[in-house]
Amino acid sequence: MKDARYFARMKDEVNRPDRCRVIRFSEARKQIPTPAGERAVLALKRGTLDVKLSIPVPPNEQTPHGQDEIYAVMRGRGVLVHGDRRDPFEAGDLLFVAAGVAHHYEDFSGDLALWRIFYGPPGGEIPQP
Repeated sequence: MKDARYFARMKDEVNRPDRCRVIRFSEARKQIPTPAGERAVLALKRGTLDVKLSIPVPPNEQTPHGQDEIYAVMRGRGVLVHGDRRDPFEAGDLLFVAAGVAHHYEDFSGDLALWRIFYGPPGGEIPQP
C-alpha cells in the first residue's frame, strides 16, 4: 500500500515546471552545426523519448536503430529509402521507420530539416493485430 509520502512525491513530479514546454525550431536550428560539426542537436530526452532536430547533408548514411523512429519533416523534400522502397516526402509529412529497419534519405533538398523522434523499448513497439 502506498503511503502519503509516495503521493506527495508523485504530486511534486507531476507538477514540475519542466514537464511541459514549447521546443522551438528556431532555437534548435541555431545550434546546428554543433561545435563538433554534428548536424543534429538534442531537443528533448524523457524516458525512452529522444527528440533531435536534424539538418542533414549528403550523403545521408545511417545504421538501423534499436528503437522505433518518427521523422516530422519541417521543411524541404527528399526520398526515404527503406528496403526496396523509395518513398518521396515533403514538408508537413511524417515518416515512420520501425526499429531495426535499414533506411536513409536521398535526393533531398538543401533546406531539409526534420525532427527525429526515437521512442519505445529496444526492438520497437509490438504491432497490435
